[in-house]
Amino acid sequence: VQLQASGGGLVQAGGSLRLSCAASGSFFSINVMAWYRQAPGNQRELVASITRGGTTNYADSVKGRFAISRDTAKNTVNLQMNSLKPEDTAVYYCNSNIRTADGWNREYWGQGTQVTVSS
Repeated sequence: VQLQASGGGLVQAGGSLRLSCAASGSFFSINVMAWYRQAPGNQRELVASITRGGTTNYADSVKGRFAISRDTAKNTVNLQMNSLKPEDTAVYYCNSNIRTADGWNREYWGQGTQVTVSS
C-alpha cells in the first residue's frame, strides 16, 4: 500500500492551497484518512481526519479555514486550505488506516509535501 501526496507549495498569507493524496496497492478498504503536519522543532500534529462514513475532525487552529474531503471510490483524500497563515507552514503528511487483504488494520504514511506561507 502506498500513499502519494501532492499539491504543496508556496503561497502568500490569505491564499489557498489544495492537497491531494491517493492510496494505491492491494487492500480491502480504507477506514480513516487524515492529514498531519510537522513544523520545524514541533511534533507532528493532526490537522484533519475523515472516516469512511464522512465524519470529520479538525484541529482547532484550522477550523473554519480548512476542509477535508474524500472520494471513497477513488481512494483519495483532499485538504482544501483557505485563509492560510504563516503558522500553517509545515510539511504535511497524508495518513490512512487501512484494512489490508489479510484482514488487519494498518497505518500508512505518505511522503510529505511542503506548504510554505509567506507573510
